[in-house]
Amino acid sequence: MNMAVLEALAQGEHEIRLAATEAEIRAAQELRYRVFYEEMGAQPTAEMLAARRDFDIYDDICDHLLVIDRARGRGAAGVVGTYRLVRRIHAQQAGGFYTAAEYDISTMIDYPGEVLELGRSCVDAAFRTKNTMQLLWRGIAAYVFHHNIDVMFGCASLHGTDPAKLALPLAYLHHNHLAPEDLRPVAVADRYASMNLMAAEDIHPLRGLASVPPLVKGYLRLGGYVGEGAVIDHQFNTTDVCVIVKTDLISDKYARHYDRTAR
Repeated sequence: MNMAVLEALAQGEHEIRLAATEAEIRAAQELRYRVFYEEMGAQPTAEMLAARRDFDIYDDICDHLLVIDRARGRGAAGVVGTYRLVRRIHAQQAGGFYTAAEYDISTMIDYPGEVLELGRSCVDAAFRTKNTMQLLWRGIAAYVFHHNIDVMFGCASLHGTDPAKLALPLAYLHHNHLAPEDLRPVAVADRYASMNLMAAEDIHPLRGLASVPPLVKGYLRLGGYVGEGAVIDHQFNTTDVCVIVKTDLISDKYARHYDRTAR
């Protein structure tokens, strides 16, 4: 991707762009390790523990979106937020999308337009503000616009591995935001956990929405859906749902902003 597409996106001392060096990718992996393993209780492999980094085969072939706090540093030293972006061309190199380990995503693989898998989203605890999340979304919008992405998808996490304790958010999502069948991923059979844990009439909409993690709320505000069934991820100490977002609203909004900026 042309780095100039994201170089102009900045807000105060923060900028958002794609990682340009191995050091910046390592900084993103170190941030992921701090958030997922040290803060959230995920279980690292021996190799990850030794390196103090979260990594897998996708990191060498995907695009890494970074929020950089220029007051801390101009490159790797300033990384305070990240998102991992995987397009079809990346998934082909890796042998498939990461989400396929948890969901039947044939609807995404067969989708006629370009698709984008989102993952490994995290922000340093000191920078979890509305402005940081807005900057991440601006970066994703620019990426979607540049690559003509039609649909985004990926696993989003709820903290904890006991679905019964997450009955309200899971059931709320199941009853109110289930994807249409032509877009609906389904949890793989041997990992499928029902999200239908409460009757729809027992869920107050505002209370249900309030129980949903902020990242998932962000997808819902864009008109997002969830797949059928949740998946327990014991390594990451999470219960995952599959989120799907058609990007037409994002692209239109960014196109209007881009046109104003160009003029």
